[in-house]
Amino acid sequence: MSKLFDVLTNKEKEMIRITSYKKDTVIFHEDDICDVICIILEGTIDILSYSFSGKEIVYNNLVKDNVFGNNLIFSDKPYFRGNVIAKEKTTLAIIHKNALIKLLKENELFLIEYLRIQSNFGKTLNARIKLLGLDNAEDRFMYYMYLNKGAITFKNVTSLSQTLGLARETLSRLISRLVKEKKIIRNKNNIKLTK
Repeated sequence: MSKLFDVLTNKEKEMIRITSYKKDTVIFHEDDICDVICIILEGTIDILSYSFSGKEIVYNNLVKDNVFGNNLIFSDKPYFRGNVIAKEKTTLAIIHKNALIKLLKENELFLIEYLRIQSNFGKTLNARIKLLGLDNAEDRFMYYMYLNKGAITFKNVTSLSQTLGLARETLSRLISRLVKEKKIIRNKNNIKLTK
C-alpha cells in the first residue's frame, strides 16, 4: 500500500473513499474540475488527450502507488488536462480536497510524505522537460536510458516512442542502429546500455 496510507490512523482512513473501475473506464474527463487526489491501489491509468488532428497523446502512465490530482488540486485552474482512463481493472483511494487539507494540517507524517511526493514529481517533470528539449533522437534516447540507470523495460516500441516523443519509425531505426553499434543490448522488450 502507498506510504501515504502507512501514516494514517484507522479513523483518518475513514475519510478516504475506495472505488474500483473496470478496464477502459474514463474516471475523469479532460477539463473536469480536480477537487480530489487519487492514489492507485491496484491497476494502471493513462492520462491522455487528442491533438487537433485526432492523434492520441499520452501524457502519463501511472501504476500502483502513484498519486495523481496532487498537482492540480491547489492550482488556480484545477482542471484535468486530459482524460484519466483505467487501462485495466483499477482501484483508487480518493481523498477529497477538504479531507486532504484536514490530513495535511493534523498529521505531520502525512504532510511530510505528501511534500516528498510533490518534490519527486517536480524532479520528474524537470527531467521530462529536459528530455523533450533534446532535438536529436539519439540524445533523447540515451538521456532516457541515463534517467533509468541504463536499463529499461517497455510494453512495445509504440509506447516507448510516445514516452520519448519520437516517431515510432525513428525510434525503431535508432534502436536497430544502436544494437549494431553495440551501444545497447536488446532482449525483446528490455534494453540495457553496454557501458
